[in-house]
Amino acid sequence: MATSTETPSETDTGAKRRFRPYQIALVIGGGFAAITAASYVAEQLWAEHWAETYAEEQPISRLMFNNIPGWLRLSFYVLVVGAILYGAFNFSNRVRNWERGGPDDRRTKPKNVKKRLENMRSGLYMQTLLRDPAAGVMHSFIYFSFLVLLAITTIGEINLQLPVALKFLHGDVYRAYAFIADLAGVFFVVGLIWAVVRRYVQKPYRIRIKTKADHAIGLGVLLAIGVTGFIAEGFRIALEGMPEGDNLAFIGYPLAHALKGMGGLEWWHRTWWIVHILSFIAFLVVLPTTMLRHMFTSPINMYLKDRDRPKGAMKAMPNLMETELETFGASVVEDFTWKQLLDTDACTMCGRCTSVCPASGTGKPLDPREIVLKTGEVMAATGDPQVSPPIALDGEITIGANSLFERITPEEVWACTSCKACDEICPVNIEILDKILDMRRYLTLMESNFPTELGSAYQGMENQGNPWAMPQSDRAKWADKVDGIKILEGGDPLEAEYLYWVGCAGSFDDKNQKVTQAVAKLLQRAEVSFAILGPSEQCTGDPARRSGNEYIFQMLAMQNIETLDSMGVKKIIAQCPHCFNTISNEYPQLGGHYEVIHHTELLERLIDEGSIDMSGTNFAERIVYHDSCYLGRHNDIYMAPRNIIASIGGVEVVEAPRNGTDGMCCGAGGARMWMEEHTGKQINVERSQELLATGATRIATACPFCYVMIDDGVKGEGVDEDAVKVGDIALHLLEALEEAETPVGLPLSAVTNPV
Repeated sequence: MATSTETPSETDTGAKRRFRPYQIALVIGGGFAAITAASYVAEQLWAEHWAETYAEEQPISRLMFNNIPGWLRLSFYVLVVGAILYGAFNFSNRVRNWERGGPDDRRTKPKNVKKRLENMRSGLYMQTLLRDPAAGVMHSFIYFSFLVLLAITTIGEINLQLPVALKFLHGDVYRAYAFIADLAGVFFVVGLIWAVVRRYVQKPYRIRIKTKADHAIGLGVLLAIGVTGFIAEGFRIALEGMPEGDNLAFIGYPLAHALKGMGGLEWWHRTWWIVHILSFIAFLVVLPTTMLRHMFTSPINMYLKDRDRPKGAMKAMPNLMETELETFGASVVEDFTWKQLLDTDACTMCGRCTSVCPASGTGKPLDPREIVLKTGEVMAATGDPQVSPPIALDGEITIGANSLFERITPEEVWACTSCKACDEICPVNIEILDKILDMRRYLTLMESNFPTELGSAYQGMENQGNPWAMPQSDRAKWADKVDGIKILEGGDPLEAEYLYWVGCAGSFDDKNQKVTQAVAKLLQRAEVSFAILGPSEQCTGDPARRSGNEYIFQMLAMQNIETLDSMGVKKIIAQCPHCFNTISNEYPQLGGHYEVIHHTELLERLIDEGSIDMSGTNFAERIVYHDSCYLGRHNDIYMAPRNIIASIGGVEVVEAPRNGTDGMCCGAGGARMWMEEHTGKQINVERSQELLATGATRIATACPFCYVMIDDGVKGEGVDEDAVKVGDIALHLLEALEEAETPVGLPLSAVTNPV
């Protein structure tokens, strides 16, 4: 699956038939079963004789299968082989369901293999999970200990098969082997008990609401493996007369001391060995049909994180004016890619996505985890063959068709702010936002089922070139208050180094016009060569694309690309993170390739170079920065805004509780700037209260939408501008510079053309 870009229906006539992914799963499972069966054959032919000779020569060693009669050994191998084949068959059925999805190029290539390995290593090392230390350490105890115990078992089996001269588990090596086995077992059992307490005693809300029988089965089987392993070990050591080589087995050896006086040690050891083996076989049986499957699917998903488009870009679509496709977006399972369907089986149901979702946290109908699980439910119920759902369904839920909207409502889809917090925190790299945006495409393009408020924005973008439906002739009016702004006509050659892309908000919104003026003045101070398009600039199309209207996006994007290319534009300064993301990451899908820099990145560089001199500033303010989702999580730009603030002399920089990758959305992304919030608490109010609680006297933003939303939220709390001033970083920076240049005793208002 990891290397295929074809759907199951795609074949090459006359070409050599390739294995289908589900067949590969069967082959892998069959291979493990064959190795297991071969181990038994080898034991019967030579290994048992070698083991007895070895035990005589090396007293500090271990005789495998001691006290286990031949018929029981045969039963063990037969059952394990059967369980492996059963599990492989069930797992292959799940893979066949993923194959229902469309193509997605996730091939491993020379240029991405390093990144793939880094992604997988990051996931396996639980770097995302460890943001929540308790959960991260708990999972680490279970996961890494399980791997060590699996390795211990495998090493013991290998040592059994080797000739006497090559066996290595004796003396100090065996002592270390016994010690590591017990150490891993302790961590394994402690981690599992911790998990049980967390799920069934502490019961955090995000875990409690999804706790099903699957979890009890999984935890119970794993805990049975760990506990019965120690008991069986204790009886074995007691039965063998407390051999010296096991004295470092710090759990089994003391336990054996307590058990050695019991009668019937042979029977007790054999009984607990059987229970231990049956626990392991039960684990193999339930592995593909319960949430335990994520032990395999999650690492695969982590490995496949890297894709052929930038982090902030939506999936490309064909030219809608030329395509012959009959449907757009996603409405049925088959409309998703195979990777999006794999996501549903990789989900651990941990609820971290839900815990950081601004919509879910403020009472909206969206729950990101439910988007994944409901997709998986529809896939499982409508597959051929049918498989178990990602997690057990309530009895009254029925699924009659493969439509995603059997389980997912439009209200859930439209509540999303596209902040990407769910994707960023997912410990197994599930791509939730893509699913939501694909469903929006279907609702908008195929059913015209979108919030009524978006109709005006669509009309404005289509007819006036901006979602506010303002006259294009007004785009450059802000420049009347700043001298020396060069305004180009579309098609004029750009002779300046940069084109300053102001954006719709920076051109038409009263608050953000001041930001535009401040940025222009700062660029002039630094003697940066730039020009603007003015009326020839149109909306980049981000609100249209994020709300599913690919038609309007492509119309605007193609017009903008034609304008930019005709002018010979190479470098662009973007004031809005949404414009920055769209031009930088999505215009290349349509042939527009430019070097785009956000204004905070450029200002940071100008300060570092000394082109903007901060040495005289002394701003006695307490400032908190609000992270823009499209600057941060979509493009990983976190430090440039903070470095600008820190460069201002005298400031005290504070952080909100949710910041950086964990920052909270303002509520305006995903075209929600043009939609009303009818349910729950307003997201911008929630975020504004959090920022005010820091005690900051200034709140800095780096996005025009954030500026509007946070400013409205702060004022809605009854806090006026004299107490807490909200503004883009450019506003705070320019004010600090102008204050430093103001003669002592002269008010700032006396400075020429202040912002």
